[in-house]
Amino acid sequence: MILPTVRQLQYLKLLAEHGAFGRAAEAAHVTQPTLSAGIQELERTLGAPVVDRARTGVILTAVGEAALRRAATILNEAEEMVQEARHAGQPLSGRFRLGVIPTIAPFLLPRAFPLLRTRYPDLRLFLREDLTQRLIAGLKAGQLDAALIALPYETAGLDLAHVADDELVAALPANHPLARMSATPPDELERAEMILLEDGHCLREHALAACGLKAPRANTDDGPFAATSLPTLVQMVGSGLGVSFLPAMAVAAGLTDSVAVTIRPLATDHPSREIVVAWRSGSSRAAEGRLLAEIMREVVDPPLLS
Repeated sequence: MILPTVRQLQYLKLLAEHGAFGRAAEAAHVTQPTLSAGIQELERTLGAPVVDRARTGVILTAVGEAALRRAATILNEAEEMVQEARHAGQPLSGRFRLGVIPTIAPFLLPRAFPLLRTRYPDLRLFLREDLTQRLIAGLKAGQLDAALIALPYETAGLDLAHVADDELVAALPANHPLARMSATPPDELERAEMILLEDGHCLREHALAACGLKAPRANTDDGPFAATSLPTLVQMVGSGLGVSFLPAMAVAAGLTDSVAVTIRPLATDHPSREIVVAWRSGSSRAAEGRLLAEIMREVVDPPLLS
């Protein structure tokens, strides 16, 4: 059986990205006839057209779309092979694609970057900030080398290295009655107007699960607000719109310093999330994932993270 070549799959990927043979050929550093011939050979191998050629550009056929999805995985694996060979014995050198969730990125990465630059000057770090679900999908598809995420979360098919346990704390308006207590009982928060991050942010589920609480009713005209980010959440609490939860990492980084928000520990056992570095099981970057976790462990704040 004749199989497609990696070069042909690269041509297909570039054609999908640029939408025209000329631009794709330029990106591939080949002539347009060379790229066109490569696509035609791919079509002969697959036994079906992969693109529809039109005056307005190029559109992938159903066969082309299916081939592109598989090509992405094959090309990522081939690229990993080349990177591994080039940097054998040189951990954290060359390109490394790191995903990170928004409730970790601004509080941990600024501490870690100077250490990474000092110890691994040849590292070229490419960052992607996104929600956990999409980062895990990127890991499994070979689009990311590792990701900083928080548990609990379903991580089948991934390997993990522990970084820290990040305590969850209550965030209250400065003049709220609960602010007079040394610790906040979770059931008191449930009776107050609770503000959480939007669905999709795992911190929302972590906080509710740690405290044994149910999610507030869906946002309606007269229902609770939902915040899109932690800075927005803090501003809403500071304005007296409700109470919420924050990760201690964010508080230690100064997120609440200029806002009228009172922070109190939660009166419940082990209200925390576990921060980990995750990578695809069997990945050639596993050792580097563990090194990243070691770096992250060095820069966390001991009084708040253990």
